[in-house]
Amino acid sequence: MTVTAGSPVTIVATDAEGQPARTPALEALYRGFESELLVPLWTEIGDLMPPSPRSKALPHLWRWNRLLPMAERAGELVPVGRGGERRAIALANPGLGGRPFATPTLWAAIQYLNPGEDAPVHRHTQNAFRFVVEGEGVWTVVDGDPVAMRRGDFLPQAGWHWHGHHNVTDRPMAWIDGLDIPFQHFVESTFFEFGPDEVETREAPDRSRSERLWGHPGLRPLTHLRPTPATPLLAYRWEHTDRALTEQLALETEGHRVTVEPGHAAVRYTNPTTGGDVMPTLRTEFHRLAPGTETAATREVGSSVYQVFEGTGRVGVGERTWSVERGDLFVVPSWQPLSLATENGLDLFRFSDTPIVERLYQHRLQNDPSEENPQ
Repeated sequence: MTVTAGSPVTIVATDAEGQPARTPALEALYRGFESELLVPLWTEIGDLMPPSPRSKALPHLWRWNRLLPMAERAGELVPVGRGGERRAIALANPGLGGRPFATPTLWAAIQYLNPGEDAPVHRHTQNAFRFVVEGEGVWTVVDGDPVAMRRGDFLPQAGWHWHGHHNVTDRPMAWIDGLDIPFQHFVESTFFEFGPDEVETREAPDRSRSERLWGHPGLRPLTHLRPTPATPLLAYRWEHTDRALTEQLALETEGHRVTVEPGHAAVRYTNPTTGGDVMPTLRTEFHRLAPGTETAATREVGSSVYQVFEGTGRVGVGERTWSVERGDLFVVPSWQPLSLATENGLDLFRFSDTPIVERLYQHRLQNDPSEENPQ
């Protein structure tokens, strides 16, 4: 087949059903399309408009007991400073060509900070968060507000806020970062700016200013009544998350229908100024499965990343099945069925791109993947 020189467009005539007959005239027409950078819909419709979502991302599991030793080794070999900015090691989904993306819209990475180190200050338009599966001793400083990081804490940080980290202890610490880097990269909306090499304060208070102002359930200051696009609360503490999940399961045992399904408690982190998602592009949740629980298989439009916080269980994503334990991370691509089961109990942190999909009015949730036409 002749390809038009210098054109990035290649159009192949085939004998497939529904395609026009392959003739010299058709080949000449296709070469003309190539030279003028045109692509006919009839040769592409199967890929562009499939019957249901076909994510390039694949279900995949990363083992924490393999990630952490490599992060520790990076701590010995790789300095933190200008250039790399962060000692962060991104999860690369095997279906995305080696890009540092967990899904087409979500970034997930393990970040590691040695004792006494500073991660330099910068800001970017990407929305971000930190979730701590183990350890403590690092403070993240957001716009001058020092925020303690401890096991089980969820620490959101909306785009375009100055932030850096410092470790005040004699022990290293690792956590996961989640951002919407792939989404902003795709829509070409990214801005980035360097700040100081060191955080502006080395204070290490037990509670940040944002928590003192916003961390009171059901209450908000009268001086800050206007809604904000992202949460002003910089730390959602584990003790509150744990208590909410514990009470859901306790109420269930008392006969009250408060769980999403039997034995499955779940909470969503929310913006206290709106009651909506913590950030415009990211939804974050925590799920707890009581011992002996098995969830129904579900699938939805949009992708997500899970990290096991505590416990053990079995995870099924698409055609893959894994046994998981503390720290393990796995990806659920768009429209791939997910099921969870545990004998002894399982705690899971989840983040997803659902706010993006909902704003486009494209979100669908299906509780029975055998059905082909969800409502």
